[in-house]
Amino acid sequence: MLQVHEIRENKDQFIKALAKRGIDATNDLEAIIAADETRRNTQTKLDEVLSQSNKYSKEIGILFKNGETQKANLLKEKTTQLKQDSKTLQEHLKAAEEELQELLYGIPNVPHESVPAGNDEEDNEEIFRELDIPTLEEGSLPHWELAKKYDLIDFELGVKVTGAGFPIYKGKGVRLQRALITYFLDKNIEAGYTEYQVPLMVNEDSARGTGQLPDKEGQMYHITNDDLYMIPTSEVPVTNMFRGDLLKQDQLPIQCTGYTPCFRREAGSYGAHVRGLNRLHQFDKVEIVRVEYPDNSYKALDGMVEHVKDILRELKLPYRILRLCGGDLGFTAALTYDFEVFSTAQDRWLEISSVSNFETFQANRLKLRFKDENGKNNLAHTLNGSALALPRVLAGILENYQTPEGIKIPEVLVPYCGFDMIK
Repeated sequence: MLQVHEIRENKDQFIKALAKRGIDATNDLEAIIAADETRRNTQTKLDEVLSQSNKYSKEIGILFKNGETQKANLLKEKTTQLKQDSKTLQEHLKAAEEELQELLYGIPNVPHESVPAGNDEEDNEEIFRELDIPTLEEGSLPHWELAKKYDLIDFELGVKVTGAGFPIYKGKGVRLQRALITYFLDKNIEAGYTEYQVPLMVNEDSARGTGQLPDKEGQMYHITNDDLYMIPTSEVPVTNMFRGDLLKQDQLPIQCTGYTPCFRREAGSYGAHVRGLNRLHQFDKVEIVRVEYPDNSYKALDGMVEHVKDILRELKLPYRILRLCGGDLGFTAALTYDFEVFSTAQDRWLEISSVSNFETFQANRLKLRFKDENGKNNLAHTLNGSALALPRVLAGILENYQTPEGIKIPEVLVPYCGFDMIK
């Protein structure tokens, strides 16, 4: 969430930056400034009424003490009216604050200066590519056919039990999935991240704190009776562990990792591009989260990018990195890098990780602050990344490592799997 004082000071700059997202924020930002003016004016009036009321209360006490009962009673009548006025103003102030909050919740983060303008994924900027795309033999299969051939994943059984987008893993498919999870966690821990096991459901405050609410796209599963939300990523509960905290500067950076199943409705998803593991309602993901000192956050972002690169190099999967354009940038992000693995059998790139810097956007919602060396309270910067999302990594391994004899297991995963080939 943007801060009102920053909007006041940088309105024209913000309008220009938000135009990269394909939106004209002029009217929205002006509405925020106007709503804040109403709030400030109402607060000033309320303060004046309360001050006058306190003054009269002191005078009434003195008048009664001096025996000037008539004058005291006249002032009491005035204080009665002032109490009514203060009640009305408090109601108006609450309404003004709520209006301002809702307007602020509707404005996405301001893109970083390096974010290219653009409308959608077609305008994203490729900044890095590594490893050659393997040449598969004729007759190579996409992962959903490989999963069926080697009895690794049963998509139809998942439909029977729950519905589309909830696959059931079997045998060596489960072991490979579990191997990837453990390997990712080990790599993250080795890099200095502390592992957490977190709830799979969060309350409304948590969902709002990291920007999943308001859920304009209807992507979250909501448990109505308990007013809880199934997590779309462990970023949500992990980041919210620090909601409302006032940290010391020497506590930064905070580095967290966690594995969770993730749940997304993926409303409106259909067609061939969602086949197999390409788009699921429930999937596994290992996440990394950082709480950073603002001056260090972009250096930290670069470090997270290098960390994901290292994992993909060890897996020996061909990948590329995209800097997302404004139109494809997530609501809460200032800058995002997407990692994509090439699916040889499908002949297309598949997103397997997003690494983002939210700057103060989430921290302002979370009231996540730190006290600097001068004793001043400042908003921290938050970052997160997938290291990594399981389904498409698994799809990439199945497709890129297939041979006529079976599916090879990446060398780095063999100790975790206990086998080197799926036949």
